[in-house]
Amino acid sequence: MEETVKKGDRTILLSESGDKVAVRAEEGTRRVGGVGVFDTKTLIGVRFGAATTVGNRRFMVLRPSVLDDIGTLRRGPQIILPKDSAHILMDCDIGSGSRVVEAGSGTGALTVALARSVMPGGRVFSYDIRPEHLKVAVDNIRSVGMEGCCEFHAGDVCAPGGIKQTDIDAVVLDIPEPWRALDNAWEALRPCGHIACYCPTVNQVELAMRAIYERRFIEVRTVETLQREMAVVEKGIRPSFEMLGHSGYLTFARKVLEKF
Repeated sequence: MEETVKKGDRTILLSESGDKVAVRAEEGTRRVGGVGVFDTKTLIGVRFGAATTVGNRRFMVLRPSVLDDIGTLRRGPQIILPKDSAHILMDCDIGSGSRVVEAGSGTGALTVALARSVMPGGRVFSYDIRPEHLKVAVDNIRSVGMEGCCEFHAGDVCAPGGIKQTDIDAVVLDIPEPWRALDNAWEALRPCGHIACYCPTVNQVELAMRAIYERRFIEVRTVETLQREMAVVEKGIRPSFEMLGHSGYLTFARKVLEKF
């Protein structure tokens, strides 16, 4: 069944060069970065997956995917990349109905991935100690229409009682010293809930893992995700000479009530 753009829909305009711009179909002429000045209501009625002309340029009109949402966010601090976000979702068993605490809202890129995964019925509780980062994250979540399943809190998850929620399915720590938040994370998690720590350096990983082993967590492991695309050319297929290398280390563990 074909779907068309309705008033208020968020769309992705894909140019012939591969650039993507997020545009909401609304009344009124305005400037859209990467496209120019045009009346966005002209997108209303266009079929998703079809091409349209804006000025003298052609664009494909797409319904936003989670990668589109993340790729077109207003940028601020360094984000957790999709290759790592996907690993977090799988290893922390995050899905529809999950309740997740995220520490380090940042730009909100991981928040978008988490929100997409917990809908419907779930909730993301995102913490940051920096008001300027929270503002960017809140604005970005609103721009993709996911504010209904997210709560933002200004606070330090490392401080005593820093995590207010309980019966949480997963806690994701993207903070400089995740080991300082482990007691709060353990208290917030339901039995068998998962924790993920994102650490850019091995020094941080070592401190985090030592602290995890001292507490009632099991199935502790650290991974690094490297990603390389394949170059598909007329004469054959080969691995690309470029790859998406180190971004950070992911340490995972699972809460138990007692250890062997």
